[in-house]
Amino acid sequence: MADMPGAEHQQAVRLDDLTTAGTLASGHTVREDWEHLHAADTPPPRGPVPGIQVDGYFPAAGKLNTHHGWDHDAQFVLRLPDTWNGKLLVTAAPGIRRQYATDRLIADDALAAGYAYAATDKGNSGLDFHTAGDHPGDALVDWTRRLRELAVAARVAVERHYGSAPERTYVVGISNGGYLARVQLERHPELYDGGVDWEGPLWRAQGPNLFSYLPAVLADYPRYRDGGDTEAHARLIEAGLPPGSEFLWEVHHQAYWDLTQRTYRAVFDPDHPGPGLPSTGVPFAGPGQPGSDAAYDYASRPAAVHDAVARVQLTGAIGKPLLSFHGTLDALLPIQLHSDAYAELVAAAGRGHLHRQYRIEGGNHVDGFCDLFPGRLRPLLPAYKAVFAALEDWVERGTEPPSSRTVAWGDEVDDSDIRTW
Repeated sequence: MADMPGAEHQQAVRLDDLTTAGTLASGHTVREDWEHLHAADTPPPRGPVPGIQVDGYFPAAGKLNTHHGWDHDAQFVLRLPDTWNGKLLVTAAPGIRRQYATDRLIADDALAAGYAYAATDKGNSGLDFHTAGDHPGDALVDWTRRLRELAVAARVAVERHYGSAPERTYVVGISNGGYLARVQLERHPELYDGGVDWEGPLWRAQGPNLFSYLPAVLADYPRYRDGGDTEAHARLIEAGLPPGSEFLWEVHHQAYWDLTQRTYRAVFDPDHPGPGLPSTGVPFAGPGQPGSDAAYDYASRPAAVHDAVARVQLTGAIGKPLLSFHGTLDALLPIQLHSDAYAELVAAAGRGHLHRQYRIEGGNHVDGFCDLFPGRLRPLLPAYKAVFAALEDWVERGTEPPSSRTVAWGDEVDDSDIRTW
């Protein structure tokens, strides 16, 4: 029915509905992959969308992805709707999630619009993703290779299945997937016609990167939370946390900051905790305690650590149109450090004419938080729909999108026309 070239293993099945309304019932998605990434009031998928789903994996040594009982990394999903619009959309999982992570946010609407859709687990995933590879930085280096691998194979698979090559190929992604959309358009622009970067992190050897602010956050947040230390609060804002995001800080401290710092730092600098301690250090250890990442000083770490980060750093030299958007209340990847700084990097590389950046007032990193804090956060999925529609207009009809701007909370986000902003 369909064939993904280069796959070590694959299985294809015809489904009555490729959207999550159908795949959840048929067992062809994994709810845990995409749970909590969307708000509870997200409209249901437009469907049904009948077609072919191909699940499989490319050759890989790792066994971190346990889906399907395969215990094999580099897993992918390819969906081929019967009614095809002639285009292909590819993406990669955000965070440390797996290949079905964007089924609800991205795949449902793409499939309803007739897109062929492909997603990868990035080659390594889960809490132990930092163990992938043999050298510092290998885990993240593999992400770029795996998304390119997916795009190349999916284009061939689409042509074999439909009898013609895709007229357009877009790369999109949220969080780590947004970073990879940037990377693909910097390093492999020949594969794509354009992309959307939804709150991607910035990696630069000299900073900004996660390690240039998260240790300070880990050191100062408990002082602010437990004692109302105003100087600690000022340092948190200076580190990059958005003013007005204080109501999000405790949940981020518990769920994101510590885990993110330790596991990603272990990718590039596994020796930091010291002899006898795991590479990921000690959870929630404070400054001065053994294995603490609250005391981590990236600037003073050996050159080899900076060289490892340089292997995955962004340059801003995109070769195809890219639309970026980011919530102003993102307390995990603060907008000024990750999105504003990337826009400056693109401009410095002389590619500003290919880029727009939209700052979405009131948006956070995960739309699921809208349910925890009703009325205080704005879901970003409607913004994604608007931005993607603008990318299509730009690439396919030559209609340039609006200039980079902040989208105020009161401005309606219409997923059919970004110009209403």
